[in-house]
Amino acid sequence: MLNYMKMNVNFESAGVKIAGHLYLPKGEVDGPRPAIVIGHPGAAVKEQSAGLYAKRLAEQGFITLTFDAAYQGESEGEPRGLEDPYHRVEDFKAAVSFLSTRNEVDSERIGALGICASGGYVIPATVTDHRIKAVATVSAADIHLQFRKGSDGKQDPAIFKSMLDAAAQARTSEARGEGIGVFPIFPETEDQARAIGDLHAFEGWEYYCTDRAQHQRSAKLFTWNSIDRIAYFEAFRFIEQISPRPLLMIAGTQAVTSWMTTEAFAKANEPKELYWLDGATHVDTYDKDEYVTPAVSKLAAFFRGNLSQSGLI
Repeated sequence: MLNYMKMNVNFESAGVKIAGHLYLPKGEVDGPRPAIVIGHPGAAVKEQSAGLYAKRLAEQGFITLTFDAAYQGESEGEPRGLEDPYHRVEDFKAAVSFLSTRNEVDSERIGALGICASGGYVIPATVTDHRIKAVATVSAADIHLQFRKGSDGKQDPAIFKSMLDAAAQARTSEARGEGIGVFPIFPETEDQARAIGDLHAFEGWEYYCTDRAQHQRSAKLFTWNSIDRIAYFEAFRFIEQISPRPLLMIAGTQAVTSWMTTEAFAKANEPKELYWLDGATHVDTYDKDEYVTPAVSKLAAFFRGNLSQSGLI
């Protein structure tokens, strides 16, 4: 028997209707509860890793809200498959606004959690929105660094230059009435995914394109005009300005993206904590119970200590 209720909700983000899931813990409490906004990875939807963390944290007594990014999933917005970092940041702020209107929520006790790319988006959202009282990330990734330097930080700079060239040509084609240019995010087959020779790339394909976690609404294509938006977005540039609000960053010791977390963490000011999941890769933290369980335990303690009155929900 579930000890939470899930509601379909909608709210507006910069003129775009956003589709979300609101998780309400069952049981009586004395007054409104603390709440956590949870953002999904790039290409994902609210039903995948963000939904899993939302359910698990709702079981710990928190109201949680997941949502599909604008232009993706069940949310509205055209063109479909646009990955706009600045709108993704706005989505977080809009989610906080939505929670602030709910009678069940204590608007002075709202936190935020970002997974993967949302671990990048949640940082500038928190820097500029002081309604977010505590922030955490799981396998944080700056999408700009992901595309420009690669998941391991060693990508040939010529690759991203060629993507910018393609994005520019796509904009010209669009202006000529030839439609919105798109590109695939994942290989088509397992053989193609393995041939890349990159465990991180294979894990991404396995998570999003097989029975492990695939979802009919998760993005398989991005628009080319996402690339020049991504090009000048810096997720962690002002991370030190989160202080004195608390920051928790969680990453796997075997994640090739962990350098993004360690570099961001080094820039942040106190209070801050870096928590390692021993043996976990980047994608392991999305759904593997041996890593999700300790991550949720750490997140629950973090948010309970920083959002709850006298440490109690």
